Amino acid sequence: MTRRARSPAAYGGAGALLYESAARSAEVLRLDAGDLDLPNRRAKVRRKGGAIDVIAWQTGTARLLPRLLKGRKSGPLFLTGRRARVGLPPAGIDPASGRARLSYRQAEDLFKAASGGATLHQLRHSALTHDAEDGASTPMLMAKSGHTSVASLARYARPSAEALGRWQAERDPARRK
Repeated sequence: MTRRARSPAAYGGAGALLYESAARSAEVLRLDAGDLDLPNRRAKVRRKGGAIDVIAWQTGTARLLPRLLKGRKSGPLFLTGRRARVGLPPAGIDPASGRARLSYRQAEDLFKAASGGATLHQLRHSALTHDAEDGASTPMLMAKSGHTSVASLARYARPSAEALGRWQAERDPARRK
């Protein structure tokens, strides 16, 4: 994805939440309505490895979630467009509509169509790279993404040459005189 060329909110609730939280796709797609703390713009997720953690989002997602929920207080957050036709565990079905939890494959297909071919995983890379370019500290990037090692984070946050140039120019001692 190009640098903020298009708002992730344009890709729907899941795209906005994935970008703004830099969470893993599986963490976001497993969310239930009851996991959300809408007033505080955060939710509890189960991270890779099983740890419970909190993700946070910004205004774009905060505006989309109430419309997505349509008053629902329970069941999966992201739903398919139709009622479930196969037997699924009760936790994977919205009790009010009978619609199933959106799968990774379905979410990926929807996002690719809306974005012109970008992947859900690219949202995570883009979010962390943009935050790094904007000066976010390594501990903040690790907390946001759920990474437990700097080495694994380094694969995601890759500032561009232009961002490095801007950062250097802002810190040039001659500029401050």
